[in-house]
Amino acid sequence: MSDLVAFGETMLRLSPPGNDRLESADRFEVQAGGAESNVAVAAQRTGIDATWISKVPETPLGRRVVNELRSYGIETDVVWSHRGRQGTYYLEHGGDPRGTNAIYDRENTAVATAEAREFDVEPIREARVFFTSGITPALSPTLRETTANLLKAARQGDTTTAFDVNYRRKLWSPDEAQNTLTKLFPGIDVLVIAARDARDVLGFEGDPRQLAHQLGSQFDFTTVVVTRGERGAIAWHDGVVHDQEAYETDTADPIGTGDAFTGAFIARRLEGADVPTALEYAAAAAALKRTIPGDVALVTREEIDAVVKEGGQEISR
Repeated sequence: MSDLVAFGETMLRLSPPGNDRLESADRFEVQAGGAESNVAVAAQRTGIDATWISKVPETPLGRRVVNELRSYGIETDVVWSHRGRQGTYYLEHGGDPRGTNAIYDRENTAVATAEAREFDVEPIREARVFFTSGITPALSPTLRETTANLLKAARQGDTTTAFDVNYRRKLWSPDEAQNTLTKLFPGIDVLVIAARDARDVLGFEGDPRQLAHQLGSQFDFTTVVVTRGERGAIAWHDGVVHDQEAYETDTADPIGTGDAFTGAFIARRLEGADVPTALEYAAAAAALKRTIPGDVALVTREEIDAVVKEGGQEISR
């Protein structure tokens, strides 16, 4: 059985080359990408066994997603569906002042109909960590119930539950998210949340250290990690707050950076590392991900070790 089981939707990402506009593109780069599978890949590349579970349409596009994820070394355990679509999104890169724009096409997808009874929950109960994110319950009322039921199954098996709020304003409102997420929080051990989401979605106030302490105290999490973008992250654990700065990095593609962070953090904790060490590795994995096009952190443990030890390398000879 895998150390980590992750549940959620993985989409196909279609991107025009370089900074081309979608409306004029005559070709696309195609890659799989989804928060939960990104976390699973990052954790696996850091050194643990990981499985991604989901509901996927039995179509060429659905098989395309599953085959790509398998090529990264993670296990896949999917419910194949003859109804519903494969979700996609279109990503248009652009520098300032245009910025990067993501356009989602995920209506009537197979995963939106996924129910807990369709999955074998024994791998979740036997895993050391079960992970999902706030994107999943945002996709449909059915998935809100499914997410709650799978978290409950994990707790019944004494599996640690980890959750990244990962708020997406294109999926639901702050009020809707807050109402749903706070109902899920009692079933979560490890929470990852961006400082802006703690303020704008959950309504907390203060600096990241205060946010981490308030969240941990109010909801009885074992660990709270508050991410701060280019300024690193804060982790609250056993009443102690730990601070981790971000590593300097060039950015080829920022998408998936937070997932790489979370996957590496979970992996190092599963290996027995303390929270400060896990934060170091998480920040290093995130820095490396920003240098890689696509959603997935195709990094090695040796590369992460090098960033932690020396702050990166100029040339590998």
